[in-house]
Amino acid sequence: MGKGIRYSGEFKQEAVNQVVVHGYSVGEVADRLGISSKTLYGWVKKLSKPTSSKRTLI
Repeated sequence: MGKGIRYSGEFKQEAVNQVVVHGYSVGEVADRLGISSKTLYGWVKKLSKPTSSKRTLI
C-alpha cells in the first residue's frame, strides 16, 4: 500500500475549520482543495475533537 501525499498539520486544520467552523460541506471543501472526501472526513473526525481530552505520554 502506498503512502500517498503528506499534508501539513496547518493544511489539515484549515480544511477541517472550513467544514466545522465555516459550515462548508465536506464535498465542497474536498473538491476545492483537491483531496478526497474520505480523507477530509477522517481529518474532521480526528481534528475536530476537543484537545483537552487528548493525553500526552512522556
